[in-house]
Amino acid sequence: MCGRYTITISFEELLAYYAADDSAGSPYGPRYNIAPGQMVPAIVNDGTRNRLGLLKWGLVPPWAEDPKVGSKMLNARVETVAERPAFREALRRKRCLVPADGYYEWRQTADGKRPMRIRRKDRALFSMAAIYESWTAPDGSRLSTCAILTAPAHGHLAEIHDRVPIILNRRAEAAWLDRSIQRSDEVLQLAIPLDPAELAVDPANRKVGNVANDDPGCLLPDEEQGELF
Repeated sequence: MCGRYTITISFEELLAYYAADDSAGSPYGPRYNIAPGQMVPAIVNDGTRNRLGLLKWGLVPPWAEDPKVGSKMLNARVETVAERPAFREALRRKRCLVPADGYYEWRQTADGKRPMRIRRKDRALFSMAAIYESWTAPDGSRLSTCAILTAPAHGHLAEIHDRVPIILNRRAEAAWLDRSIQRSDEVLQLAIPLDPAELAVDPANRKVGNVANDDPGCLLPDEEQGELF
């Protein structure tokens, strides 16, 4: 699965990568420990341009009676996303990209579980395939939410966790946002995870386990963090 991630690049770099518009004035700053239920940067396409916005992580279907169901819909399995009622329409019509430059998983070691940060070997930004929805509360207020697609893990990543977020190939990003592609089978052909050989695994700091910790120290292994004091 994907339950924590980072995006540490500057606002200007983010907009430039996606050639995105931020006319809505979405607040943004580097994040080192993004967690479920938080508002996360996302890229959508309105038919004419890419736009940066904020979505709450945890998809709430438009027909849900209680938005709390979003806490159970952080991820959407690529094997079933086209069939599940909560996800299938979003897969066809409401796809987005969730930018990141690393994500965390916990590896079992002799000393207990240790957080690991998975990143591109070239340390570049990447896009996680995601879907989004809008939910309207009884008072008329609207909540926009998202879920990140996952796939079975392969290669060295399978030694850490049996699932991985779908990190799209750079060439597939624009097609993922293309609203004219609406057949589920065509969409799923785009949802191919990045080759594990392009990803590196770094030890991270145990402080990642507390969502209140969101600073550069999250990236440093515990022994390096200790050397700072």
